[in-house]
Amino acid sequence: MLRALGKQSHGALFLPRSYRMASTLAAAFSALKDKSLLKQEAFIDGKWVGSKDGTNFKQRHDILKRFYDLLMENTDDISRIITLENGKTLTEAKAEHIYAASFVEWFAEEAVRTYGEVIPSPFPELRNVTIKQPVGVCSLLTPWNFPAAMITRKLAPALAAGCAVVVKPPAETPFTCLAMVELANRAGVPPGVINVVTTEKHLKEVGQEMSENKTVKKVTFTGSTPIAKLIMSQASSTLKRVSFEAGGNSPFVVFDDADIDKAVEGAIISKFRASGQTCVCANRIYVQSSIYADFASRLADKVDKFKIGNGLDEGVTHGPVIHDKAIQKIERHVEDALSRGAEILVGGKRATNMSGSFFQPTVLSNVPADSQIMDEETFGPVAALVKFETENEVLDLCNRADVGLAGYFYSRDIGRIWRVAEQMQVGMVGVNTGLISQACVPFGGIKESGLGREGGPHGIDEYLETKFIAFGGLAGK
Repeated sequence: MLRALGKQSHGALFLPRSYRMASTLAAAFSALKDKSLLKQEAFIDGKWVGSKDGTNFKQRHDILKRFYDLLMENTDDISRIITLENGKTLTEAKAEHIYAASFVEWFAEEAVRTYGEVIPSPFPELRNVTIKQPVGVCSLLTPWNFPAAMITRKLAPALAAGCAVVVKPPAETPFTCLAMVELANRAGVPPGVINVVTTEKHLKEVGQEMSENKTVKKVTFTGSTPIAKLIMSQASSTLKRVSFEAGGNSPFVVFDDADIDKAVEGAIISKFRASGQTCVCANRIYVQSSIYADFASRLADKVDKFKIGNGLDEGVTHGPVIHDKAIQKIERHVEDALSRGAEILVGGKRATNMSGSFFQPTVLSNVPADSQIMDEETFGPVAALVKFETENEVLDLCNRADVGLAGYFYSRDIGRIWRVAEQMQVGMVGVNTGLISQACVPFGGIKESGLGREGGPHGIDEYLETKFIAFGGLAGK
């Protein structure tokens, strides 16, 4: 499938060029007994597809705008699918769907702004220009925690740039992706441009093919750091373009000059959104000693009021985690922290009175720095609180991690805000907010949290090549 796609389009345009025969050449085939055997169209998905010379940026803009409109018209259905296969509440699913659609809207507008440059030359006979061209066929490998948004954050810029794509949605949540692809089809995305491979049994083989196949010119992946490293090694066999949004271990810092109620609110948004299953959620919560007890008490009181259950039921604030394997990791982190001296303020164990993979929303106090939860991404509804004394101390704690995706802190001291924001070793910083994700900003990390940026004015550049063209012989006589 990948080889056929590459021969037809090389990912450079929405559809392959149609090499129509000249009339004299066509006449030479007129003696065929069965003239229907002479085909001049592409064969895609079991159908003969005629094509023009590809789409231009304005056509891609228009298709993506129609795709956005269809997404918004189908908000209720897509949101329900998200809840049914992922487990998050319907309220959160609707918020994710709107977030997912915003990438399509944003990159529809970016499609018409892939500008080149004119660069002055030191030689009078030369004129230098650059143009932007699609990188080619792209492999998109996405996670289960945001079944809609993680698709569109990669798909929308790829389509806007003019690339064909092969998408591998996660085995846990394939139906959201397939529903959105159907809407893209209705919006007018031509056949063969979006290809989807679903698999559970052959994840390793499919991932390897999507990373190593020579037809693929770019691989983008969101998931764990170990898998990102594996994909990077596979993609290196043909020196493909890569971008990764890999693991996080986000610090969340509350200084003694913070608005405590606002900090508690931000911690809840950052830590417990999607039951703690986000790559940018607060995994380590550091609170300055003079306000530690007050903050811990207020946070525990709020968390104790959460209601877990079926995401479709009214009043439910948090759904299950994705599967039993996730429960086991959460239990391991909690048990390890308790064995080292941490204390449970609320929650702390599996919800045994419910069927499914439910874990009680949990707040742990006095978590030791050498606990597993401090070094590993928990991906569950557990807030781990740590006391600190000074700004330098907490910055050292924040920056010890091998990863650096996001970080958060609360303070009202403008000098401290600039110092800490600049010194946190992460790709994204939330100052006095626990929610940073937007289609219009560059999303990504540093260190072992990945390469490249998704979203924002530069997000489309991940799917474009810059070509330099020198025009000579222009000197006057």
